[in-house]
Amino acid sequence: MRKLVNSTYITLDGVIENPMWTAPYFDAEAMALAGEQTDAADAMLMGRATYDGMSLAWPQQDESDPNTGAAYFNNVKKYVASTTLTNPTWKNTEVLQGDLVEAVTALKAQEGKNIIQYGFGSVTAQLIRAGLVDEVRFWIHPVLEGAASVTAPLTDFTAAFDLVDTRVHKSGVIVASYRPKPVA
Repeated sequence: MRKLVNSTYITLDGVIENPMWTAPYFDAEAMALAGEQTDAADAMLMGRATYDGMSLAWPQQDESDPNTGAAYFNNVKKYVASTTLTNPTWKNTEVLQGDLVEAVTALKAQEGKNIIQYGFGSVTAQLIRAGLVDEVRFWIHPVLEGAASVTAPLTDFTAAFDLVDTRVHKSGVIVASYRPKPVA
């Protein structure tokens, strides 16, 4: 069975939106770990908000430059959890139909590498509740943004996690990887 790995960039004050603040910290260490993640994944899962942001940004990047990641993001198979998106324009994108939990369960049962998910919102919360997220990686950046935090839209969501790995980068970024504990 494939693993579903969530990878989320986050500030010290819990901001995940528009992660332009990651740029000064995306050094060789971060590039290496990001490359490990994408090398291990042959599919990407997104909610609608993440799709909207990424589908505008990545096609504008130079795919011939291996440092951008654009070749991966523009060509990998992408799945979007959305009830309103009907005609995705980003290459290799499919909108999941029907029940989210059933659709992701079927994706995980397919042969293949990991499924990577970026961002943390209602889709991730639903999948954690259903026991479908295998690992959550928070890339904690040493910045404060003063914007709405990740917890704002998830006021009815609670979860507990076991720490499985920690990487501290020279830039100050801490990547804390967790495995969700089964929901009781």
